[in-house]
Amino acid sequence: MRASSQGVTVVALLADPDVPTEIAQRLAQTLPARLADKSGEGRRFDVEVVSEPFTAGTEDLSTLMRRIMDRGTAENWDIVVALTDLPLHSNGRKLVVDLSHEHGLALLSLPSLGGLRLQNRALRAVEEAVLGLAGPQATGAEGPPQSQPLLGPFAHRFAPIHPGPVGAEETADLRYVVSGLRGYLRVLVGMVRANRPWRLVPGLSKALAAALATGAIATLDSTTWSLAGALSAPRLVIAMVGSVGLMIGWLIVDGELWHRSTEGSPEARQRARLYNTSTVVTVGIGVLVCYVGLLVINLVWALFILNDRVFASMTRTPLDATEYLTLSWFVASVATVGGALGSGLERDEAIRAATYSKREQERRQTLQDDHGDQPSN
Repeated sequence: MRASSQGVTVVALLADPDVPTEIAQRLAQTLPARLADKSGEGRRFDVEVVSEPFTAGTEDLSTLMRRIMDRGTAENWDIVVALTDLPLHSNGRKLVVDLSHEHGLALLSLPSLGGLRLQNRALRAVEEAVLGLAGPQATGAEGPPQSQPLLGPFAHRFAPIHPGPVGAEETADLRYVVSGLRGYLRVLVGMVRANRPWRLVPGLSKALAAALATGAIATLDSTTWSLAGALSAPRLVIAMVGSVGLMIGWLIVDGELWHRSTEGSPEARQRARLYNTSTVVTVGIGVLVCYVGLLVINLVWALFILNDRVFASMTRTPLDATEYLTLSWFVASVATVGGALGSGLERDEAIRAATYSKREQERRQTLQDDHGDQPSN
């Protein structure tokens, strides 16, 4: 790390676009005061936020650290903390943070912090990293930097995070990773959180329009009344699961959201599985929210439009609360299928933003446009 000038340490938060940039901008509001308070000795910190797709075209840790180092050298920053919402891997383990005390660099993978209290966890992680990088840089002949004990609470606070192996030729000199089932689930939840599935619902507007039209017509059909009344609860559940599954599959296939790795390495296949699982979960949450919305709208529509005498004469069943709920439930399943088949969502950016592979392609194109360089793989 370069020595700070005039007692001010310049910390750059180099963030990928979208979620990482939003997090970095919020961190910049409180981080200087927290760092100054914890570092003591009258030290001051100036935090800058730079948003650019520094991960475009590669997920190789050595390449990313070199990019961060080159960026920091060009701007004369004292410390650079890079934030990305991509899940990064190291020797089969999922990376949390890479640190280079010599160069004052940190690379933080946000999904590894999980999906709950992400802002607070990111604040503590960046704070720990900066304080560790800003501390004494003396190293022994063997072993990690002496500032490692300062980062000891890092692993303790964010269990199951633990130190990981670092190659002798790598820029990083200290690494924290997550592994095992808990680590996998933690990263998966973090990826889904980064995808922000609630933003997927507005992207399903065309499907919702088709589904609402299908549901409005089906609610008035006496055959639908009879079918709904004849179906048992298990069959209604099967109809719901089938319609939701069909909608999820249709959106993924039609929107070309399935990630196919062009590499044959185990890590590449692992990344592809993680990408695809997060995409299925993200789209699934969005579809389930739409399904619940359809059920509520169909119920309100049925309460408004249906006549109990006509219904009873056609089905020989009184129109009570159970019949309203059963009919609305069945119609929601039928409408979901109609919405899936009638939608043309392959052009919707909100759907494509639900997968990391699409966002990676956009970043690669942005880097090519800005710098004219071919991205490395």
